[in-house]
Amino acid sequence: MKPEDIKKTLQSGGKVFGTMINFVEGSRWATAFSSKALDYVIIDAEHGSYSRGEVARMVAIGQSVGLSVIVRVADPDPTLVAIALDSRADGVLVPYCEDAEMIQRCAWKVQLHPLKGKAFEDVLKSEKFPSQKTKDYLYKRNGHRIMIVGIESITAVNNLDNLISKGPIDGVFVGPNDLSTSMGIPDELENKEYLDTLTKIINVSESHNIPVMVHGFTEERTKKTIDLGARFVLHSSDGGMITQSIDREFNAIRDEKVESTESEAI
Repeated sequence: MKPEDIKKTLQSGGKVFGTMINFVEGSRWATAFSSKALDYVIIDAEHGSYSRGEVARMVAIGQSVGLSVIVRVADPDPTLVAIALDSRADGVLVPYCEDAEMIQRCAWKVQLHPLKGKAFEDVLKSEKFPSQKTKDYLYKRNGHRIMIVGIESITAVNNLDNLISKGPIDGVFVGPNDLSTSMGIPDELENKEYLDTLTKIINVSESHNIPVMVHGFTEERTKKTIDLGARFVLHSSDGGMITQSIDREFNAIRDEKVESTESEAI
């Protein structure tokens, strides 16, 4: 799905579906992810060990099979956002955001790149562009790009309404491990306190017409987040699905049941 179609679908209240790439490398991975059931992929440059050149190649390869390709950068830093955009990514996921000004800078970087310096600051402070021609040029260049902020701590949740008012934001990402750990209940994803917090994130975000993306690692958990109202659906990852497929298929053909793998490949 094209990024502009993803944005249009989400803005009209629909759902889109994707997965995370943080395990496979090389140039042949995309054909395995070319199913029409997938709308987008996220290349994980935060936890994955990809170089800048590898990210650029993976973006091009993913786009070649009709996927929108979003890059998760390593830190909430406008410079890293610019690097992701230079790879020609369709969007950027900025992780673990707690600072309103940094969210504003990252969000506007997605919309204004390659504008920088005083010209960038003028738009940030007063939405004053060098000219209408520059404004039109930047909109044409970047209007399709997707900006996602990571709300992954209780600190961010408690300031959520303010944080997501700071710029053009297309999605809110929740990392369940980071969020639950910051709440003092690591990986207790059935804990009522965690589920109530997730519901709060979804409700506050949707009040701004911003869809929520919760990283689900099992079919049951992903479906549960959809039931709670998540529409920017992010299910599993390349490594997670490979591990689960090996467990499922080899248990189906072996004479004895083998215990499921506890894999870090998610």
